[in-house]
Amino acid sequence: MALTEVLRPKEKRKLLALDGGGIRGLITIEVLAAIEDQLRGERGSDFRLAEEFDYVAGTSTGAVIATCVSLGMSVDQIRTFYLDSGREMFDKASLLRRFRNKYEDDRLATKLREVIGGGTTFGSESLRTLLLIVMRNATTDSPWPLSNNPQAKYNLATRRDEGRANNLDLPLWQLVRASTAAPTYFPPEVIDAGGPGPFLMVDGGVTTYNNPAFLLFLMATVEPYNLQWPSGAERLLLVSVGTGTSPKANQDLAPEDMNLLYNASSIPSALMFAALNEQDLLCRVFGECRHGDMLDREVGTMVGARGPAEPKLFTYVRYNAELTRDWLDAQGLGHINPQDVQALDSTSHMAELAEVGRAVGRQVQPEHFAGF
Repeated sequence: MALTEVLRPKEKRKLLALDGGGIRGLITIEVLAAIEDQLRGERGSDFRLAEEFDYVAGTSTGAVIATCVSLGMSVDQIRTFYLDSGREMFDKASLLRRFRNKYEDDRLATKLREVIGGGTTFGSESLRTLLLIVMRNATTDSPWPLSNNPQAKYNLATRRDEGRANNLDLPLWQLVRASTAAPTYFPPEVIDAGGPGPFLMVDGGVTTYNNPAFLLFLMATVEPYNLQWPSGAERLLLVSVGTGTSPKANQDLAPEDMNLLYNASSIPSALMFAALNEQDLLCRVFGECRHGDMLDREVGTMVGARGPAEPKLFTYVRYNAELTRDWLDAQGLGHINPQDVQALDSTSHMAELAEVGRAVGRQVQPEHFAGF
């Protein structure tokens, strides 16, 4: 399916949003494999997720996977890419450079160019879905959610006629690399997007959109984004996939442990976790939630719960893992150490991450997609 087909009016739309999380993207990949397997039985052995979803969004590692999906890759191909390249992409920086960032970016950039294509632009016809990539512009101190929607303000063809920059002309691999440039892990990506100077772009995970699900809904429906797809629980399905959370990772924390060094390292992840949950909660409040783990003991799962928008604006499904001892044990994964699968760069434990993903994938059921 070409993007022109996606942009034509349709009665029903399907959206896919993928969280950030470093090498924990392997969890997402296994969940997508379960979705692909579920739908392949109805659509044939050559089925690809790009044929199912109209709009795919991702932040950081989610941006890598979302781009691969949009390019029409099978989940098996995406899995092979991660397993073959995971350790190589997390290439330790020299001792001197580790004062700035933990890893070099050369091998990651090379891998992205290999998979995506060095000459593939954001407006390439190779993309078979609408694609949303979330990054942060450190130069302007603002989130940058970029879409390849040709009707979006900074993608209009008239900009070229007027001699102005068009975001669709930017190298796709470079935008994906920017979205993965997690501060302290990788150096920023320098992108010339037609501003007064080049912009320094970093990981979209340090915005409020490490989980880009509700943002994706807004960009598909709100007037200024120039799609305005009709909303409604019977017309719009939003599937959101996480890379795991660690809500009890600091359960043994003592007051004296909360020194300057601890706060400097933990506050960013705490804010990311809070923002991730907020996006999830918004989707469950304004959407008709068909599936999702309990958010907290007060709101529960929100499955069947009422909210301020009645009828609901879309149908919502959320798949995620809780990377704690209790959750792993409940899934029959007692042999996995939670600390081994919580780190964003845990490339020595990719097999265990895949196991966690397959456990989450068992949540995928046909009724989650019924009617779409």
